[in-house]
Amino acid sequence: MADSAHRHSAFVRVTHWINTLSFLALLVSGVAILLAHPRFYWGETGAVGGPSLFDLPLPFILTGQTGWGRYLHFLAAWIFVINGLFYVGSGIVSRPFYSVPQRFTYLVVTLALAPLTVWTGLAMSPALTSVYPSLVTVFGGQQSARTLHFFAADILVLFLFAHITMVSLSGFANHMRGMILG
Repeated sequence: MADSAHRHSAFVRVTHWINTLSFLALLVSGVAILLAHPRFYWGETGAVGGPSLFDLPLPFILTGQTGWGRYLHFLAAWIFVINGLFYVGSGIVSRPFYSVPQRFTYLVVTLALAPLTVWTGLAMSPALTSVYPSLVTVFGGQQSARTLHFFAADILVLFLFAHITMVSLSGFANHMRGMILG
C-alpha cells in the first residue's frame, strides 16, 4: 500500500508542535483566568455587582488562584505569536495548504482571527495601554477588548476542533506520521 501521508519539513513539524503546546497552555490558562471572573462587559469598566453584558454559568474562583494563569497565558501567548510568525512564513513560502477552502480558512485564521486575538489581548494590558492608548480605545475599552478576546478565542478553539476532525476524516494515522516523522 502506498504511503499517502503528506511530508513536512523538520521546520514545519517543530513549529507545528510548538504551536500546539503553546495553544494548549493558552487554553488551560485562559480557563483559569475565566474562572476568576466569568462575566463579560462592554466599555471600559465592569465589576461584580455591576450590570454585565452576559454571564457564563461558571463558578467564580476569586481566591487569588489566577496569578499562575496570567503568567502562563502571557508566556504562552508570546511563544505562540513568535513561533506562529515563523510557521505562517514557512507556509507562505512553501505553500503546504492543499485545497482552496483550506487555504482560505488558514488565511482567515492567520491573517484576521489570530491577530485580533493578540491585539485584544494586548489591549487588556494596563502597562501597554498607558503607553499606547489607541490599542484599547479602538475597541471602546478594556472590557470590550476582553469580550472580543473571549469570542475570538472561542472561534480559534472551534477551528482547532475542525482541524482535528478534518485530519481524522482524511487519514489520522498518515497525517500524524507525516507531522511527526516527516
